[in-house]
Amino acid sequence: MRNLPVVTKNLLLANVIVWLLDALLQRSGIHLVEWFGLMNWSFSSFANSYGSFHLWQPVTYMFMHANFGHLFCNMFAVLMFGPALEHEWGERRYLIYYFVCGIGAALVQELVWMTFLPGQVAATIGASGAVFGILLAFGWLFPDTPLYLLFIPVPIRARIMVIVYAVIELFAGLASFSGDNVAHFAHLGGMLFGLLLILWWQNGWDKWFRRNRIHRVSEECEKGERDFSGYHYHPSEK
Repeated sequence: MRNLPVVTKNLLLANVIVWLLDALLQRSGIHLVEWFGLMNWSFSSFANSYGSFHLWQPVTYMFMHANFGHLFCNMFAVLMFGPALEHEWGERRYLIYYFVCGIGAALVQELVWMTFLPGQVAATIGASGAVFGILLAFGWLFPDTPLYLLFIPVPIRARIMVIVYAVIELFAGLASFSGDNVAHFAHLGGMLFGLLLILWWQNGWDKWFRRNRIHRVSEECEKGERDFSGYHYHPSEK
């Protein structure tokens, strides 16, 4: 753990701590999923017998897990692929990416519920949306890295692995649209939002917005509307 980068380490610790707390509270009849799992927004106008939708759930659901196996699979993926992304992007950008993928997955899941299953009593939990975003980013940044699946001793390039996972999730979601307890479309949502964010960064659109902000602040300073001395910027914004 001492050798892990700080964001990856803290994500692992946060997920494990929340899972342990949830397991302990369940013995007293308290189920955190009812408050912090992602509830179906469109069902019964925010309230139902299972749980209510709250604005914080698109964030908190990422730290809830059904059981140890669920937790282990997600955290194993974070442990395997997260450090490479964090070293490549830095702590801040990697953390932003993780949460954008997770929140994006939640939005897609809510859209699926609202459009096709408005009356379904359901809750989504787990970091899988963010994890699938991490997988996509790894395949994008390190496309030729050989990866191995369990029981298959043949290496598969990372970009091929990402495509295979996406296709599997798409077909699995369509094949078991209303009867599966796996949020396949949330997984795809995490990949989609991850791809959009990577394209945003690589095309320099975020830098354009930062430069535009610098220009706007400079104009306000020239007009005497703002004190520029209190504004700090990163060298990349020049």
